[in-house]
Amino acid sequence: MSKNIPLKKLFLNKNEEGQLTQISHILKENQFKEMQVRLKERAMPLGITALFHGVPGTGKTESVYQLAKESSRNIFKVDISETKSMWFGESQKLVKKIFTEYADMKRNEELCPILLFNEADAIIGKRKSAGSSNVADTENAIQNIILEEMENFEGILFATTNLVENMDAAFERRFLFKVKFAQPSSENSAKIWREKLPQLSDKESKILAETYSFSGGEMENIARKCAMEEVLSDEKPIFQEIKNLCKNEKWSVEKKGKIGF
Repeated sequence: MSKNIPLKKLFLNKNEEGQLTQISHILKENQFKEMQVRLKERAMPLGITALFHGVPGTGKTESVYQLAKESSRNIFKVDISETKSMWFGESQKLVKKIFTEYADMKRNEELCPILLFNEADAIIGKRKSAGSSNVADTENAIQNIILEEMENFEGILFATTNLVENMDAAFERRFLFKVKFAQPSSENSAKIWREKLPQLSDKESKILAETYSFSGGEMENIARKCAMEEVLSDEKPIFQEIKNLCKNEKWSVEKKGKIGF
């Protein structure tokens, strides 16, 4: 239920914020209904489809939830990995069932709900050579079903992916909005640090933001560890302890401009 989604403050870069603001306006019920009427008059597809892509932890899925909360629309969430059955033919039935159940939900909801394909990398990637394997044929069949359903889709669909570079060209055309989520700017990173760890001073937040190239999700990991430490020691971690946690967060890239192996 949208009312049960916790309200979270998002710190978005300028490009992301501009596109999400446009989508937010479209999801307002009056605009959404008027838009569908006009599109129908012009024989254009009625559905709103958006792909949120970028590196992990940059707020793609959370942005969908906050848009749902703001527009009071419930979410029908699908984790694509769970639909990929080991039995040939079963996955296709599951994908068909997803769209059937969403259509049923749409008929029964006062406001058009949101269909969310979370971590959709597995179904929007480039199609495999036909006949190369049973797995490839199954994945191709799943993609064909989703492409067909999207062609006639009349609801609201969001998909998130970390691997947009591998996206099949047929999917690119079917997503009306394509929003790239980048790592937060240093300014936004400092704001996120202050939001997650209010005990930090402005100077300390700026130091962390300029030293570590972290996503919002990685900063939240640090904040969670700090909360655990506070429970164990009954004291808030000091700045040096927070810096030590940051050093251990990544094994590939520890600091901005420095690559570790």
